[in-house]
Amino acid sequence: MSGAGLFDLTGRTALVTGCRTGLGLGIAEALAEAGADIVGLGSSPMPEAEARITGLGRRFKAVTADLSEPHDFKALIAGIEADFGAIDILVNNSGIIRRNDVLEFSEQDWDQVMTVNLKSLFFLSQAVAASMVARGAAGRIISIASLLSFQGGIRVPSYTASKHGVAGLTKLLANELAGRGITVNAIAPGYMETDNTAALRADPVRQRQILDRIPAGRWGLPGDMATAALFLASPASGYVTGTVIPVDGGWLAR
Repeated sequence: MSGAGLFDLTGRTALVTGCRTGLGLGIAEALAEAGADIVGLGSSPMPEAEARITGLGRRFKAVTADLSEPHDFKALIAGIEADFGAIDILVNNSGIIRRNDVLEFSEQDWDQVMTVNLKSLFFLSQAVAASMVARGAAGRIISIASLLSFQGGIRVPSYTASKHGVAGLTKLLANELAGRGITVNAIAPGYMETDNTAALRADPVRQRQILDRIPAGRWGLPGDMATAALFLASPASGYVTGTVIPVDGGWLAR
């Protein structure tokens, strides 16, 4: 198989949550450039994502679903597949963060983050995997973890708990689904220029502390995630499962 063929996603469909902007949009574009059609799932319209994906000559479907609310995910996936075709790749990118001192952190902020970042991720993965198994198809599930899947952080208790949970669920799902031809992996982005880090980048002291710790000396960009996501989504990565791959500019190595 040629180098280009190793990453050819022609004829496949990827469901990417939270692809309106940022990391999710960068991943969706990378998969589309490799030939995949894209279903974008999020709580608000995503015209920029649609324009970019269709501009690459791929089909795009926007699905409105607020992952902080309860859903019948199996029915949701069945509806998408009936309208657009079978899902071959799931990218669990949606996530939220809430910050406060541990002694002041609210139950509401805990529940909202855990619902979006962990509970919805699991049940969406379950629904997509069930569809793959029912039709005897190999598939790929990729979740976005975090450096806080490995570290504790400060002032983000529910985010840290949820991202540790993402790492654990990645391994559990991989164990149970590998025999079905479904790989389950995660990517742990480092400090990226996204909405979630806007407060940190706006604080001169914290920004300097962070940049001084990153061997690469800069914040990550959505494009830095593209090759990792493409590798894990590709047909040639079938023997890679249960991993959490850091894309962090060397942060964890420091």
